[in-house]
Amino acid sequence: MEAAPKDIVAFAATEAIRLGAIGFDAIKQITLARIERRPVRLDLTAYPHLPKLAVKTTAAADYAALMPEMAT
Repeated sequence: MEAAPKDIVAFAATEAIRLGAIGFDAIKQITLARIERRPVRLDLTAYPHLPKLAVKTTAAADYAALMPEMAT
């Protein structure tokens, strides 16, 4: 956010999530590609050791496990 406009960084973060490539480097590469008006080249098949993206929606009830004394 220090070196790129907020809307481009937000786009890059959204695009990284869509591609399953979350992390600083992915967002940085997408941001630079957007600024330079070139296609993004993120091929994760060359990096099988990297963890796969698995993001789930959190339910408010999931937080009850953190405070068992407050659970009903």
